[in-house]
This record gives sequence, C-alpha cells and structure tokens, in this order.
Amino acid sequence: MKHLKKKALMIAGLLLCALVLGAVAQPVWAAKYTFKLGHAVSEQHPYNLGAIRFKEIVEKETNGEVEINLFPNNQLGTGERDLIEGLQLGTVDMVVSSTGPMSGFEKKFMIFDFPFLFKDKAQAYSTLDGEIGQYIMGLLEKQGIKGLAWYENGFRHLTNSKRPVNMPADAQGLKLRTMENKVQMAIWRAVKADPTPMAWGEVFTALQQGTVDGQENPIPIIYTQKIYEVQKYVSLTGHVFSPSMIVMGKAKFDKLPKEYQELFLKAAQESAVYEREQITKMEEEQVEELKKLGMEINTPDKDAFREATKSVYDEFRGELGEDAKLLDQILAEN
Repeated sequence: MKHLKKKALMIAGLLLCALVLGAVAQPVWAAKYTFKLGHAVSEQHPYNLGAIRFKEIVEKETNGEVEINLFPNNQLGTGERDLIEGLQLGTVDMVVSSTGPMSGFEKKFMIFDFPFLFKDKAQAYSTLDGEIGQYIMGLLEKQGIKGLAWYENGFRHLTNSKRPVNMPADAQGLKLRTMENKVQMAIWRAVKADPTPMAWGEVFTALQQGTVDGQENPIPIIYTQKIYEVQKYVSLTGHVFSPSMIVMGKAKFDKLPKEYQELFLKAAQESAVYEREQITKMEEEQVEELKKLGMEINTPDKDAFREATKSVYDEFRGELGEDAKLLDQILAEN
C-alpha cells in the first residue's frame, strides 16, 4: 500500500513538473515588424528619451507585433547625414536627426537655418506643428523619407577654448566646427570666424587636440557630450533654433498596415511633446551644472549678432524660390 502511494506521488510530481515546464516552454511569438532606430548622440540626450517613449507607445499598442530597437551614439552611421542616407538605402529604418543636414536632401529645409528666425520656442513650435512645418516635412517624401513628427534640439549656442564672446568682434578668427550646412557656415563668416564643417563623431577629439577652437550646439548637447571637458567658454548666442525630426524610410512606412501607420504618426507626436519637455528642462538645469563644472557662461549682445548676420538673408533667400514667402511669414511673427 505504501509502495502504491509512493508511486502515485511520484507520478503526480512528474505531471506537475511537466505542466510547469510546458508553461515555461510556451513559444514566444516573434515580432511581425522589427525596426532599427538610430541617432548620433548619447543615451542621456532627449533625442534618445523621446525615442524610448516612441518605442514604448508603439510596442504597447501593437501588443509586441512591432519591435523597435534603439541605436544611439552613431552606432548605425558616422553622423546624421550618414544616418539619413541609410534611410534612403534601407540600411537604417528610422532616425532622429537635427534639420541641419536635411537641406542637403531638400533645399527648403534651409529656412530653419537662418539666424534669429524665431523669437522663442512657442513661435517655433507653432510654426513646426502648423501649416509651414507640415509642408516642409512633406517635401522629404520625394527623397524616400517619411517625416513622422518634429522634435527639437533647442537654441544653439557658441562654445570655445580661447576667450569670452560677448560681441560679434569677439568671434573673429575663431576656428569653429559647424555642421555641413552652408547657411550656418555663412553665419560665422559674417562675424569673421572660420567655420569648419566636421562630422559630430570627430568633434570631441578635434576640440581636445586644438584642431578647432570651438563649436556651436544647444545646451543639452554641450552637457551630455561632455564638451565642458575640452571647452572653457559658453556664449548664450541662441543664434539658431534647431528643429529636429523623427523620420522613417518611406518604403518601410508604406508597407505597414494603415492602422499601424496612423499609430506611428500618433506615437511620434506624443513622443515629440515629451522630448521637447525634456530639452527645456535640461536647458534650465544644465546651464547651472556647466557653471559648477568650470565653464564660464557669457550673455552676449544678441541685437549686435542679429545685425551682424543680416547679410545671410540676402545671400540665401533667393535659393528658396517662391517659398521665400514662408521665411517672410515667419519673420513677420517675430
């Protein structure tokens, strides 16, 4: 009798193990759609925080049918232009990028490179989310790129290792890394600096070795990329508001079911609101942090810089053709 009870207990135990193992071994369904999303900056930057929010919304709303893998720090390319070209080639699925390199793909993006175009962020957001921003974003489609939403990189400021820059004359002779963007390069030529285009991945070493004297970027880039380790002075010039975009290869977007296309657009816009909030929060906090880290913060005469860079409008507005009227429309609200 004892032997039968023991045998029954053994069988029951084996059945229980089989049930547990069976539950553990249930097949995990692979995602139906998998995408790679890349950008050029660190995991701490709002670009990445916005991308995480986008990923979370999409994966939750599709019950895991869509998987988005994030690749920060130029893991998928050598800079923003390289990443955007990857979209066209199909080697990269999605990118968060500033608009700086976009004018190389669609000339009308040049509008956002003119100096002192927006008086504040509220005006910038209204323009980007409104008719003008949607029109310009849509122009990318003929280049095989689908714009999903406008992020931001913030107002750009000057850093250098030589001296405080409070007036345009203080920038004279400084060798400054810029994006490969002819309008932004012209801004610095207008104040007799020496703009030097360079891929972002090369900039820290160039600053460290003195190949260039300075660079210009929004505060969150200056902080999260540790520019304070190789630069002494920050001048809050705010010379350009730098919009950014979350974009996708159009061919891959078009292959998504209609409901997923709508979800991607909705999730991108929700993540954009969050990303902008993070940029603004970081700007406020990180200026103080940069002071603590030994950087000298200067508040330059913006009116003097605005006057000194007016020639940039005369030089490039003609390249916008009929869309120069959009530039005038934005300036009328400034």
